[in-house]
Amino acid sequence: MISRRGVLLAAGLSVLPSVLPARAVAAPTIVKPLPDTDFIVHGTNAETRWEALRGTGSLTPVSKFFVRNHTSTPLIDPTSWRLEIHGSGVTRPLSLSLRDLRALPSCSVEAVIECAGNGRSFFATQQGQTVSGTPWKLGAVGNARWRGVSLGLLLRLAGLRRSAVDVLPAGLDAEYVTGGVNLGRVRRPLPVAKALDDVLVAYEMNGADLPPDHGFPARLVVPGWIGIASIKWLGSLEVSASALHSPWDTQYYRLLGPTYPAEGTLVTSQVGKSAFELGWGAVVPAGRQVLTGRSWAPDGVRKVEVSTDGRSWRRATPVSRGGWTRWQVPWQATPGEHVLRARVDGQPEESPYNTQGYLFGAVVRHPVTVA
Repeated sequence: MISRRGVLLAAGLSVLPSVLPARAVAAPTIVKPLPDTDFIVHGTNAETRWEALRGTGSLTPVSKFFVRNHTSTPLIDPTSWRLEIHGSGVTRPLSLSLRDLRALPSCSVEAVIECAGNGRSFFATQQGQTVSGTPWKLGAVGNARWRGVSLGLLLRLAGLRRSAVDVLPAGLDAEYVTGGVNLGRVRRPLPVAKALDDVLVAYEMNGADLPPDHGFPARLVVPGWIGIASIKWLGSLEVSASALHSPWDTQYYRLLGPTYPAEGTLVTSQVGKSAFELGWGAVVPAGRQVLTGRSWAPDGVRKVEVSTDGRSWRRATPVSRGGWTRWQVPWQATPGEHVLRARVDGQPEESPYNTQGYLFGAVVRHPVTVA
């Protein structure tokens, strides 16, 4: 059992009372190439085309991984970057360089990151309901192997108090201004119980350094929770003995609507979804086909079923498991218009309505033409 003092000394960590800002410069909204074959661009965001994932294996290639930005991808100087851990919930505030972080015991996890609004457009197209926000289909999701340091370890090294209740991670991207109001840098609190469970401060993605668009030099990875919890370009972690809040848990990422309380219901974990590795409205040849796709859920996938006739369901065969489950099912395709459906563990036919279009979890009706 490595002691806190032993790890601190081995890594050469420093304890500083002041917060040292990392150097960041403005960048294009998204740095990496966004070819039309791989992405649908929505302003500052880029949605992965599902047909681009066919044959790519379980891990989403970084080049095809979706991007969700509130502003623009910052280009951060790793030599000046620090991760500050401070607040009333710790006894020993820490200031870690990237070298410090990499010197600590590491671990890795394969995990899906998914925007809370993934599938939002189907509230309108399938359920006839008006919602606000980026009109994602199902491409605001990706699966990667992340490597870094357990957030629980970092909190213990900082002397986590028993009275601590919340951790507030904040990013180093530009301050977010909307409607003439500056909401500050993106930040959203995590309860200490979740922070100590399975959260990672990651510095690698699929075996290489995090790319700029995906959080370089370090980001949070919060398995099973909506993507906003996995703060990119992590700069600080405030640990508090009292509840912490930000616009990203009071104004946004709450379920609002006629069936919810006036103040809304906080969104935390995701819901199960399934997608075909086919373009929307794809044209496929008649004859024997093998349909492929992926399903994912916060508590794992037990069963995937596919319907090609609008009536009956057949169980799909798993191809691989991990952050999500890849599957396949044979189909004798006949000429004409068809609607394909896939469901994980009994997905419902309709998703509960909320005005901001979060957590669409209903079975998606995927149109194809057989020619």
